[in-house]
Amino acid sequence: MTTQPSPSDPAAVALELERIRRTIEVGFTRTDGALALLVQRHDQTDEAIKDHARRIDDLAASVDVLERGETERQKRDATRLDALERSRWPLPSLAALVGVIGLALTLWQLSQQ
Repeated sequence: MTTQPSPSDPAAVALELERIRRTIEVGFTRTDGALALLVQRHDQTDEAIKDHARRIDDLAASVDVLERGETERQKRDATRLDALERSRWPLPSLAALVGVIGLALTLWQLSQQ
């Protein structure tokens, strides 16, 4: 049988202090590792947030350009629409003129009978 050393034995106290020191050291090492991991994740999250903020700013600028109608396609479409409207303006006038002439011819034919 082994006998327990007495609590006042300096060698036993030193041995227990060494075990406590190792336990604390292991705990600190785990805590340091966990903190390092958290710092790394925090840095990655910060970079992701900055990237998202840049993308949001770029998209907001694109939306502003679209709302103001300053894209090349919008300018081309506006020019094309203006040209179509200018080339189409005599059609309603011609339709009214044809209608008036038709009415006049009808009235003339009725007066001839």
